[in-house]
Amino acid sequence: MTVSTTEPLAPAAASSSPDAPPVDPAGATPAGRTPAPRGGPQALALRLHFYAGVFVAPFILVAAVTGALYAIAPTLEQIVSRDLLTVEAAGTPRPLSEQVDAATAVRPDLPLVAVSPAPGETDTTRVLFADATLGESERRAVFVNPYTAEPVGESVVYGSSGALPLRTWIDRLHRDLHLGEPGRLYSELAASWLWIVVLAGVLLWWRRVRSRRSRNSAAWLLAPDRSRAGRPRTVNWHGAIGVWILPLAALLSVTGMTWSAYAGANISELRTQLSWTTPSVSTTLDSAPATAPDGGHHHGDSPAMPAHTESGSRAAEIERAYTATLAAGITQAVEIAVPAADGQAYAVKERRLPGIYTVNSVAVDGRTGAITDRLDYADWPLMAKLSNWGIQFHMGLMFGLANQLLLLAAMAGLVLVIVLGYRSWWQRRPTRGAGRRPGGRAPRRGALRGSSPWLALPLLGGALVVGWFAPLVGTSLLVFLAVDILVGLRSRLRATS
Repeated sequence: MTVSTTEPLAPAAASSSPDAPPVDPAGATPAGRTPAPRGGPQALALRLHFYAGVFVAPFILVAAVTGALYAIAPTLEQIVSRDLLTVEAAGTPRPLSEQVDAATAVRPDLPLVAVSPAPGETDTTRVLFADATLGESERRAVFVNPYTAEPVGESVVYGSSGALPLRTWIDRLHRDLHLGEPGRLYSELAASWLWIVVLAGVLLWWRRVRSRRSRNSAAWLLAPDRSRAGRPRTVNWHGAIGVWILPLAALLSVTGMTWSAYAGANISELRTQLSWTTPSVSTTLDSAPATAPDGGHHHGDSPAMPAHTESGSRAAEIERAYTATLAAGITQAVEIAVPAADGQAYAVKERRLPGIYTVNSVAVDGRTGAITDRLDYADWPLMAKLSNWGIQFHMGLMFGLANQLLLLAAMAGLVLVIVLGYRSWWQRRPTRGAGRRPGGRAPRRGALRGSSPWLALPLLGGALVVGWFAPLVGTSLLVFLAVDILVGLRSRLRATS
């Protein structure tokens, strides 16, 4: 961040803190420390880290606090909604068709759209209905005891993971603070800047560790120097904890951007252009019921039902589709999507639940039980797989409670890094004389202007690309530049007067 002039640094007054380090005559750095270079990537990273830390960190802090709550939301949901989600195992489950009939008797006014058979011995079956009174991606679910085929309650569920109201409320708090589309800007700003702030901070921390003659090993990047007091100790803990959470922070930043409004749209477009989109099975059926010749397997998957076996009800077709899915080797928890019109197959795919790392899917002709299409997760494009795993990890559903605790620890670490960063800024402030101010001075200006063209031009090009791909980053960079220009003009006027 730079303008055409370099801001002169006034001598810093001595700190009022008794444990503050001695200050060199230039007032820029503690005595014995190498001052920040006027040019080069370190100086630019320092100024960018400073501006983003002061102005963007509050948004990241809110995202981290709400993200910590979001991380443990699946476990909270299991506790709060235990009566809906679990039953006591008692004998042999009733046929799925009976469970579906029991649920449709509760909500005969709503169209049936999907069924999720009980995935475990103590789980309930979910029968899902479309409800025009609900919001986008919301459905109404009737929960059925699979052993008695009796409904135990109903609730609104949200998204592909079937989140119940508590988890949905926490999800929206994290995503948009319950402010709707305008609120999504906060989370997009936080997610878009997080990886930039972290990478700039790691560059600065690496340089700081390298300056310690006795601690030039890479292992010291993880170890704060506890021998110092005051601001150096704060900076040391700030840098070391930042390195600890670096991998998770970067992953959460990238996956979080996929849900954003502007950067998310560009990510979707990029995935489409590179054929990284999530594939799906075809549910188109021929006019005649599909049957397997000579009683064999259709497409080599599962035995087909006899052609004369017609469905007596929608529930019977759902059970037939589920039976064919199990016979095809898909035994994990699935959701059976009910076709909206005749001439379409039932799309059955694995649900996004802890311990399920694939999304295998089949299309089944409900009239005959024949598998009409199949898509194994192994056939997905690599980037589609990585995207699915990243999103599942971000939601705390990759490997259950351990996933959630890891995210909780990462969010706690991120909160601590931000708090320590602000504490360091506060400790750097002048406390005496005319130079007293509420916070520390910004690092020396002119970093980019003082760099060689071979470095400056690629950095400017990279900034333009990032600003286009993540528009909120580009907009905020322009705001930082405007603030920087105003600060420079103010300093020049003071110097002239």
